[in-house]
Amino acid sequence: MQSTIESANPVVKAIIEGSAPRPAQLAAARGMLPLPPNDLLEVLVAFAAANDAEIAEHARETLNTQDTVLLRETLRSEDVPKSVLSYYAGKLNIEKSLHEAIILNPQTPQSTMVTFARNTQDGELLELISMNQQLLIRTPALIDAIIGNPNRTSEAERRAAETKREFFEKERGAQQIADELRAQGKEAAAEFIEQAEFASEEANLDDALLIASMIEVPDSETDDSWMGLEFLEELYEETEEQRQRIVDKIIGEMKIDDADMPNERISVINRIMKMGMKDRVKLAMKGDREARNILIRDPNRIVCQAVVNNPRITEQEVEKIAAMRSVTEDVLRQLANNRQWSRSYSIVHNLARNPRTPIANVLSILTRLQGRDLDALSKNKNVSDAVRRQALRLSQARKGKSS
Repeated sequence: MQSTIESANPVVKAIIEGSAPRPAQLAAARGMLPLPPNDLLEVLVAFAAANDAEIAEHARETLNTQDTVLLRETLRSEDVPKSVLSYYAGKLNIEKSLHEAIILNPQTPQSTMVTFARNTQDGELLELISMNQQLLIRTPALIDAIIGNPNRTSEAERRAAETKREFFEKERGAQQIADELRAQGKEAAAEFIEQAEFASEEANLDDALLIASMIEVPDSETDDSWMGLEFLEELYEETEEQRQRIVDKIIGEMKIDDADMPNERISVINRIMKMGMKDRVKLAMKGDREARNILIRDPNRIVCQAVVNNPRITEQEVEKIAAMRSVTEDVLRQLANNRQWSRSYSIVHNLARNPRTPIANVLSILTRLQGRDLDALSKNKNVSDAVRRQALRLSQARKGKSS
């Protein structure tokens, strides 16, 4: 007998629990007791598993002779007892439309669905189950049941496998990677893997491992207070087309310095750019020299600014950035206003020669340049007229000549 009686009808309870007279139980088993369809079916399903052989036999015969049309409507109802849904789900030789009704009924117990998916010989029914992604997410065992059923269709397998990969393997895999990295003492990399969104669907665990290998700065060393509210609107993700254009730009620029750039490095760039903009900002602030060298070329000014806010960036890197004509004015202005970097003559000299450095910053820098550099700058056709004129004035003044 079933342990839970769903019907609120006291007659049903009395019959199933055995307190009703035997003639009433036999009448119910034969389907002759005047009960609502749901109540009668619940009694019959309970009796079909009874220890009383006579009652059990009558109940099974009655269940087998139910009108298919009426039974299908009952199985579609959200009021049908769960025990009835489970009973008919376990009968693999009934009409297919009855199984479809059970599959589509949200009241069907998850355990029943798993058992059915494991045992059914109908691939189309497995395909129908696989279309309910929310059910697969709630019931991971159902995914394994579909994939493990030799009668599955290719479409059912594809849907189940994609759901498993997207909602379970990635999450567990990323956490597993983070745990392994932490066990190796790589706390910064573990933090990044746990926090990263890896927004692109193309991103996978191999990409996560590659990115993790480039992380060297822990959260405790980073400071994102520079990223004020005025930048928030720029945190929206780019389209795939925009991201591909960024990849092409970065590869093109890096090939200028390295015409024989290996395919492995191009692959690294592509994998980094699979990440959404927020993750690229995190990588820029926490990544190693190679990550910084790639992301300083990102056209998004926040990513570039994150690079120069990386606590591990070196003076040699900043010197190179100061000379780059592909970085944004915001980054060059930030370098010019930075007390640490502005103490380096090589850096300020590069900033003065960079035509993208804001003129106001260049004019304040010129007074610090040596005479020969002022002379060269006054003849430099790449900088603005205002910068050349001011460089010439300062150069002549130091030589004692009038302007």
